[in-house]
Amino acid sequence: MQLQDALASYLAQLRADGRSEHTVRQYQRHVGSLARWATQKGHSGDVIAIGHEDLAGFLTTPEATHRTDGKAKTAGSMNALRSSLKGFFGYLHKAGHLTNDPSRLIRRAICGDAPPQHLKGTEQERLLNTLAKTEGFEAMRDHALFHLMLATGIRLGAALALDVGDIDLDAGEVLLRKTKGNGSRTVFLSKSLENHLRIFLAGKYDGSVFTTTTGTRICHRQAQRRFAQWRDLAGLSKRLHPHSLRHTFATDLYRRTEDVLLVKEALGHRSVAST
Repeated sequence: MQLQDALASYLAQLRADGRSEHTVRQYQRHVGSLARWATQKGHSGDVIAIGHEDLAGFLTTPEATHRTDGKAKTAGSMNALRSSLKGFFGYLHKAGHLTNDPSRLIRRAICGDAPPQHLKGTEQERLLNTLAKTEGFEAMRDHALFHLMLATGIRLGAALALDVGDIDLDAGEVLLRKTKGNGSRTVFLSKSLENHLRIFLAGKYDGSVFTTTTGTRICHRQAQRRFAQWRDLAGLSKRLHPHSLRHTFATDLYRRTEDVLLVKEALGHRSVAST
């Protein structure tokens, strides 16, 4: 079985297992980089011919250790790559496509997690003010999107999956149909956010909430690029990303309440350990 065929089979299994598309795409990128490296090395691409020495060799190459912009990957990113390879080859072994698991010797590096980045009060104001004073549909859309994430702590994927019918402005509620773990839950809107969304959604009664200028739902990559543009325009740290808005919400809520269980419920975590 060729690597690409094996990858297609694995991705189908991940979707059957209910894994998120974000997770599926990550495995696709990681195993895809291995496939490209194997092609460059003149490898046959047959999974049976890949041994643990091949995987060790791949994990030391620039294809594995560097991003597409040429910068070195963080220790956390390298661990994610290692986990993807172990998951992929572990699946092939369990499915009977391989008699041995070539990833069995791969070990994750021991490294500390970087502290979550969040926006201080003045930084939140700078970001939202920068968005508010910029004209045009995309600026209005981004302002509503990032204000929603900052005020409710919802994940980017959950926000982008919203349809207009999921938002009940009269009740001040938003139904999240796409959350981590494929569950659903309701979050509540502050009066300022409710008014903001009412203006943004004026005259729109169905379809996706956050769309491109052509009406299609925007994707993760687009939203991430847009956030980076606004972050830089507002003069904020380049270490801030869309998920930093969720950390900001959680940090502010904990500072006000000192109740980690309340923060857990607000974030929709299953375990307080995650919080």
